[in-house]
Amino acid sequence: MVSAFRTTVLTLVFLSLGASLASSQDSFTVQRAALIEDIERVVRQTRSATGRSALAEAVMAAMGKVPRHEFVPETVRQFSYDNRPLPIGDGQTISQPYIVALMTDLAEVGPESVVLEIGTGSGYQAAVLAEIVEHVYTIEIVEPLGLRAASTLDRSGYDNVTVRVGDGYQGWPEFAPFDAILVTAAPERIPQPLIDQLAVGGKLVVPVGAENRTQSLQVLDKAPDGSTRVSDILPVVFVPFTRSENQEPAP
Repeated sequence: MVSAFRTTVLTLVFLSLGASLASSQDSFTVQRAALIEDIERVVRQTRSATGRSALAEAVMAAMGKVPRHEFVPETVRQFSYDNRPLPIGDGQTISQPYIVALMTDLAEVGPESVVLEIGTGSGYQAAVLAEIVEHVYTIEIVEPLGLRAASTLDRSGYDNVTVRVGDGYQGWPEFAPFDAILVTAAPERIPQPLIDQLAVGGKLVVPVGAENRTQSLQVLDKAPDGSTRVSDILPVVFVPFTRSENQEPAP
């Protein structure tokens, strides 16, 4: 009888935990839907600057699918679907979802695209890209963040993302050229190695500007003759682009 009673109690506990988890997931689903509506609102508000009154369906579908709460620390998980950046540790942040969506849209990628990301952070931007493209190569200079992002991406089933810990200034020449390159930290000028590794017709999306100042989100297009054109899209504020201590400063 004691054994049966204990089994009943344990069953009730597991059922309660299961119901609580399901309720939490339902809540996140509702919050994610509200976030999509907020991103759409901000897109309309900024269309005079970006030239976009709506983002691509594939981009919005990815934003609606990726579980942002899995890519933030437990301490800020309740704010996962606020349309704002959040701290992720080591002095870094996860970008505002609107900016993630906009940068993904500006990259103009598709199912056959191979993309390079500099600044993995929590892995959220890589996950959004992975919903759309063939493969994402992403580099994170802060080792604990890079290892944690790799674990989160693997746990979340994103097997088309390859994470490397290292200095992203030199890009990843072994897998170049890339159909698009996204940089999620702000250099004072666009690194030449990244321009060199961008495919003809590709787009390099990057915030450019000095630390502690408003930067400009820019898109660099590479023409068939190798020439480039840079367009300023929107004022933004990103963490600075950092390099390994044993690296020479960027020219």
